[in-house]
Amino acid sequence: MIVIVLGALFGGGATVLVYGLCPPRPALVDVLAALDAPTPPRQPRIPDRDNAEWATRLGSRAVPLIRALGFPTAALRLDLAACGTAEDAHLAGKAVCAAAGLVMPWSAVVLLRVGAGITLGWTVPVGGCLALAVVLFFAPDLRLRKQAQRRRREMRHTLSLVLDLTVIALAGGAGVQQALTQAVAAPAGWAAGKLRHALHVAQLTRTPPAVQLDNLGRTLGVADLTELAAALSLAGSEGAKIRDSLAAKARAMRRRRIAEADEAAQAATEQMSLPVVALFAAFLVLIGYPALDFVLSMN
Repeated sequence: MIVIVLGALFGGGATVLVYGLCPPRPALVDVLAALDAPTPPRQPRIPDRDNAEWATRLGSRAVPLIRALGFPTAALRLDLAACGTAEDAHLAGKAVCAAAGLVMPWSAVVLLRVGAGITLGWTVPVGGCLALAVVLFFAPDLRLRKQAQRRRREMRHTLSLVLDLTVIALAGGAGVQQALTQAVAAPAGWAAGKLRHALHVAQLTRTPPAVQLDNLGRTLGVADLTELAAALSLAGSEGAKIRDSLAAKARAMRRRRIAEADEAAQAATEQMSLPVVALFAAFLVLIGYPALDFVLSMN
């Protein structure tokens, strides 16, 4: 009975872990509604250590040690900036995950020792602790990378829309900065807010919009923003045809997005065949096992 309970607990924990690392995709209706929803006003928050999450408070002591190991890396800093996550909070979460990986195998050993009387020695728990700690240490990075990729796709989608609106405004006789300001005022969402903030900072500091867009692109790791900033700088210094350049950039971004969507659809189609193959293999094992057992028993 204790073996069945332990197996159920292990299976439930594995299911929760897989569900946490690979959450289900949101429905298309919810995604479109989130893009069209107005951005709620942000309330100023005062950071309070007592109101921090328990995991962050628990792992905050290990943050200097993780920083000494070379974390966060340059790629991880870009993902943190794209997601708007604090570095200390993320490193504290990594420390808590690693500590959980060190404790879980020993808990399973104690349950087996007390409940079923099975002794595994010390080599298996130590190896399991180290392996699970390493896996769980990098698990938050994988989830953060997926979230950062979604945000970068949203930024590219919004930037393509902004470029189309900018070309229309330029065709109406507006200047470059005025056209950009009018274009970013229409879309809603996180990416549009970042673009509006960058243009607002450029207006307050009396710097060219290309400088702020380039800084935003380097901070978020979006190459399209840096390319747009280079095109705007070239137009301001050499008098290039900015409208034709922005129109060509918008067309290139649309084609790239269509190619990415096609590639994602093909990958999803190929992934749909994996459960069928696994089901067929299980069916073959179910049919072939009795015959193989009968043949082995005759010998």
